[in-house]
Amino acid sequence: MTERHGHFIGGEQVDPIEGGYFESRNPATLEILYEAARGTAADVDRAVRAAHATYSDQRWRDLSQTRRGHLLRRLGDLIAENADELARYESLDNGKLLREMRGQMGSLPEYLYYYAGLADKIQGDQIPTSSPLMLNYTMREPLGVVGAITPWNSPLTLTTSKLAPALAAGNTLVIKPSEHTTRSILRLAELALEAGFPAGAVNVVSGFGAEAGQPLVDHLTIAKVSFTGSTATGSAIGASAGSRFIGCTLELGGKSPNIVFDDADVSNAAMGVVAGIFAAAGQTCIAGSRVFAHRSVYDELLEKVSERAQSIIIGDPLQDETELGPLAFAAQRDKVASYVEAGVAEGARVHTGGCRPDTQLPGYFYAPTVLTDVTHDMRVVREEIFGPVAAVMPFDTEEEVLRLANDTEFGLAAGVWTRDLARAHRMSRGLDAGTVWVNTYRAMSPTSPRQGFKASGVGVEHGTETIRDYTRLKSVWVNTDEGPVADPFVMRS
Repeated sequence: MTERHGHFIGGEQVDPIEGGYFESRNPATLEILYEAARGTAADVDRAVRAAHATYSDQRWRDLSQTRRGHLLRRLGDLIAENADELARYESLDNGKLLREMRGQMGSLPEYLYYYAGLADKIQGDQIPTSSPLMLNYTMREPLGVVGAITPWNSPLTLTTSKLAPALAAGNTLVIKPSEHTTRSILRLAELALEAGFPAGAVNVVSGFGAEAGQPLVDHLTIAKVSFTGSTATGSAIGASAGSRFIGCTLELGGKSPNIVFDDADVSNAAMGVVAGIFAAAGQTCIAGSRVFAHRSVYDELLEKVSERAQSIIIGDPLQDETELGPLAFAAQRDKVASYVEAGVAEGARVHTGGCRPDTQLPGYFYAPTVLTDVTHDMRVVREEIFGPVAAVMPFDTEEEVLRLANDTEFGLAAGVWTRDLARAHRMSRGLDAGTVWVNTYRAMSPTSPRQGFKASGVGVEHGTETIRDYTRLKSVWVNTDEGPVADPFVMRS
């Protein structure tokens, strides 16, 4: 009998109010893994009410910041203890390599430990005034109930990057995971309860965007929305949040340039290009999908990248030798294939890949693909594909490649490969991207803030800056002068 999972609301799994469920399939084998509750506005309302009741409970409101940090640390320990189970859930759900998921689960507790340490560092300031008898200070308070909508490509990592600072600041959450990756997020909520967080602090409503995500965004009790996903959906969420004057953090799409200069170590740069676009089957917002190579090293880089792309072991993501698994679902595989077809129709040439590989498995596989003869006005260069497709282009000068790299609606990340330290700093300063990697790619840490420029998002994730986005600032004025009040028609300072 197929597993069946309800929502996680108020500290327990509950059936969906309207009784609907949907199937989750293994994208490599197409086997049905489980059924998850199909959330509706009624389920969202139930979850938000539970979260708000916990937020309003003095036992949570009066819990010391240090104690909140202890709970986060305990949750990190539990994730470490259950890392293999969580990694397997994610690999089965979205097709990413089990060894990659194990690596993510190994580093995930560090996110909890980092924000555990920050929990009792959330503080205000004393503000200088014109009179020694007037005291002015600021306080940082939690917002209330946070709605977190998370994607399918790295569910636990991207959910934890929202959950950890939100809880550290004293908020509660309702999480709407992707309909493609529900089980690991439900398990995270169970572990939060086991760690000692009160029932209702972390709630999960599974389901589809229009049916569960939109009611969460629109719920009048939600104080902030944090979303990771497509730019189009993020734009709609931002408009909805803005109409109600609530905060939102949006981590959206990307079309990141990966730039290789003539003085770079071409072998290392080639591996950086491969990591940037073929790791995780290209299903990352930071994918280095636009590859710019100086004309003098273009042929060499293209040969090395293509050779490695052709040797990538494609297959069952649960096997240790596999280097590239399937795309997460059929529509995503079809989307990638359609982009490659559109590129060819516009004049691009498939240098390698561009087809469904023979894996002996029925899943949603697509071969690592390198396109050449591309121009910067082609859709494959301008639009986010979210798959293992690299467009490789030559350039001649630093000024030219900087202009081309910035000629995009996105601004999430960029890579630069050069031995010239001055050039590295010039490019880092000139690139319109929230993260710039020099002689590396995909490096990440909870301590390092991440922000998207332009259509790649609003707000900050990771680092100390993000705590500010999960608090509200209050200014308090205290008059310590016990003498008579001066002119009541003159503003005091």
